[in-house]
Amino acid sequence: MFRPCDNTARMEALIAGRKLSEFRRRLLAWYRSHRRELPWRESRDPYPVWIAEIMLQQTRIAAVLPYYDRFLEHFPTVQSLARARQEKVLRLWSGLGYYSRARNLHRAAKEIVGRHGGNFPRDLDSALALPGIGRYTAAAVLSIAYDVPLAVLDGNVARVLARLAAVRGDLRSPRRWEQLADLAQQLLAARAAGDWNQALMELGETQCTSLAPRCGDCPVARFCRARARNLTAQIPAPRRKRAPVHIRIAAAILRDPQGRTILVRDPGAHDGVLFSRMWQFPAVGVAREPKTELESHLREILKLDSMPLHLEALPAARHGVTFRNITLLPFLAHVSRLPKRPRTRILPLAHLGSVPVSSATRKIAAAALQS
Repeated sequence: MFRPCDNTARMEALIAGRKLSEFRRRLLAWYRSHRRELPWRESRDPYPVWIAEIMLQQTRIAAVLPYYDRFLEHFPTVQSLARARQEKVLRLWSGLGYYSRARNLHRAAKEIVGRHGGNFPRDLDSALALPGIGRYTAAAVLSIAYDVPLAVLDGNVARVLARLAAVRGDLRSPRRWEQLADLAQQLLAARAAGDWNQALMELGETQCTSLAPRCGDCPVARFCRARARNLTAQIPAPRRKRAPVHIRIAAAILRDPQGRTILVRDPGAHDGVLFSRMWQFPAVGVAREPKTELESHLREILKLDSMPLHLEALPAARHGVTFRNITLLPFLAHVSRLPKRPRTRILPLAHLGSVPVSSATRKIAAAALQS
């Protein structure tokens, strides 16, 4: 009687005994006739492939597409990206989230130009040495661009492999993840590594989905042990979610008679998570008295002295970052003049898009503009 696999050797024997060459042929044929037409698939140039893989980390394709096109319009080559100011890179990334990706991308571009002659390195160790490049991203770029025989393993691929081999339990546990990585490398069609990796990812995204997998349309359904054992709904096991944390953040939009506002870089409120070390409105985490706590914070960081402040509450906005449930509490204050302080920037509120800001800052600005 078949038992769900609990070690790498069993996984390998399971698939090998199921005519591995036929398995590979079926999956590659399906991918080549059903793959979605995506801009980074138009060539094997490693630069656009690398840009896409970084943008797609923890972000859906539909959200990435407009950013990808605009980014490549401004930075068509790795040299143009390396020459750019970081502020421009962040501005074009603004709204896509996880801004450390953009900072690492910019740093890596400089290293590729300075140390690798403008070419994405072809060997794994050199790729892994680049800022922001982990095992998955390195394998994806090297296999797709250069057909280096390295298997990828992300959430979509792990789900496909777990169902094929009926692997139960938490797939993200170090032991199981290592087993799945070994299985991925064993199954790899080494002569078509790029297409193979993309085929597995495509299968996970479009057919072997977390909910309601389309097993009837799967090109390799006959090899799937989870389907044979009626386990597709149980594999993979649901991941334990971290308990949500509820946060309230008050932010001030100060406006002068010319309609200008002030942004700061010394935030005081969850910078690394919410505002991503970019330009933002003065803000602070609050407990019981948002208005009072915000006014005290403003007087401290902007040195407003005796300048009168009449903070008017605007409609609150909801914002989510991973396990954090954030309530944004915008306040508007009309002032006769805006203070000039280090690490501040004064600009028309309507021109907020000219500087790099996070999605949370955009929501705060929207509340002021609508008022």
